[in-house]
Order: sequence, then C-alpha cells, then structure tokens
Amino acid sequence: MLLPTSTLFESGPLELERGGRLERLAVAYESWGRLDADGGNAILVAHGYTSNPHAAGPGGWWEPLIGPGRAIDTDRWCVVCPNMIGSAYGSSGPVRGRPFPDIEVADMVAAQGRLLEHLGVRRLAAVIGFSYGGHLAFEWGSRHPDRVRALVPVATGIAGRMGEERALALEARFAGLDDPTEELERLRFETLERYGDLDWFSDRLGSREAGRREVEALARKWAREFTPESLVVLARAAARFDGRPRTGDIRAPLLYVLSCSDALFPPALAEPTLALLGSNASYFEIDSLYGHRAPSRDWAKWAPTLAAFLREHAG
Repeated sequence: MLLPTSTLFESGPLELERGGRLERLAVAYESWGRLDADGGNAILVAHGYTSNPHAAGPGGWWEPLIGPGRAIDTDRWCVVCPNMIGSAYGSSGPVRGRPFPDIEVADMVAAQGRLLEHLGVRRLAAVIGFSYGGHLAFEWGSRHPDRVRALVPVATGIAGRMGEERALALEARFAGLDDPTEELERLRFETLERYGDLDWFSDRLGSREAGRREVEALARKWAREFTPESLVVLARAAARFDGRPRTGDIRAPLLYVLSCSDALFPPALAEPTLALLGSNASYFEIDSLYGHRAPSRDWAKWAPTLAAFLREHAG
C-alpha cells in the first residue's frame, strides 16, 4: 500500500543481481527539506525490515531526529527516505499469487540510486540506515564510495543475522492461510515485544496492561498494511547479505551506533566490525533499556553525537 504521505516514482526495467528482472520499477518515497542547486546536500535515510518511508513529520518513526534544527537538520539537508523494493509500502514488491524474483540488498541500493538520479541528487551528503536499512548504508558505502560523504549504520550489522531458516519459518507460518491478518498481528506483537516497545510503552503509560494495549493496537494497524510475501522476500535478501568482503572499498567516515540492550544487533558486534572498517570508523553506544528500539525511543541520548558527526563530515 502507498502511504498518503508518500510519492511514487516509476521507471523502466531493473536488472537484478541474481539474474532476474523487474519489468517496471516503482519506488515510493518521502522527502523533507530542499535540494541545493548542485544536488549535493541530500541525506538518504533507509528504514528497517518491516517499516516504511514515513520517517519524519507527524507520526514519523524518526520524527524527533529529522526536521528543522534537529540532528538531521532539514534547514541544511534535503532528506529522502525511499521504501525499499520488496517491501509492502508502495515500491515494487511481491503480490500474493504472482511470482516475484529474488532480490539482493544491492538491488535495493540500485533502485534507490535510480530514484536519486530522478530527483537530481548528484552526491549524497550521508546515508543513515536503521536496522535492515543499515545493511543498505554499508552497501552504499562499498558500492558507491565516490557518491557518499558519510555513513551512519544504526542498530544493524555489516552482515545479515536472520539466516535462511528465518525465511523458511515465515513461509511455513503463513502457508495455507486464506487471511493472514491475525497471524500477522501475532507476529508483529511478538516482534515489538522483543524489540523493546512493550517495555517502553509500559513505562510511559504506567502499567504493563496499558503498554500491552498500545502495542496490540500498533500490531493490528501494521497487519492490515504489510504482507507475508514481503516478509519472506526481505528475509531471504537479509540472510544472503554480507558486506564484509567489500569493507576495503568504504572510504567515507562512518559512525556505527548500537544499543547496549539490543539482542538483535548486540554491542558485541562493534569490535569486529570496527576492526574491519579501520581508523575511519567511530562508535557510539546508546545507554538504553529499550533494546532494538533504543535509537527511536531514547533518541535524545545519541542525537548530539549524530548531529556533530553530520556537521563535521556531511558537508
């Protein structure tokens, strides 16, 4: 589904890494701020696995971080958030009953690149990616080292952590269901609980029961927007992603951000990742109880570090 806040870009065929082809490329996106005449002040924000391009503005998943005078300052930069291909929020993706080719993270980056060319972006001031979007940030840095001035992978890894078994389990979970909505609700609730949102809402609203009701409402809404087919396609691509062999191609300064309580992408990833990236990379750890959702829920704890990094390196 295309969000009412999104715009749809369409173009001709896209050849895929694994030999397939998208006959028609569609990329849904949202943007904030103004692109300079030289097309060099754009920041690409890449969303997470089950998220969408509505990163800023009312209800945006990073609304406190993106806007005039904020860490990602839209008075200074033009911010673009595309919906990754394979997702369910308007970009080219699977439809029930129709075949959809296997895609890679590199294909998602290629689709974003075509959108940016359409918008007049000549060089990216930065790529900032949250969770799954962090895979895209690493990919941008290694595939297009001359087009990116700075990289900020957040709550993510330089290699996928889902595993092929995750995609197979998702396929099995939804197999044979005429209406997957209830199962999607259950899956979403489990995910938000695991990511730390149940704890955050419970603390904010004063009780576990109130927190549970809020997370259940979020799960119901999402279950009417997303699809099992997109979950599987994106899980397969994540399982195959490994940016480690190409770290030597990354030349942009990089800020790697993790949460101390994130079980999905734990702080233990920092040392081996920084060893691969070398002296051009720095690290910040968010001191938060809210796990994988810490960059959103405890945004104020890392916003100053992000703002300072962008001011120094994004131009």
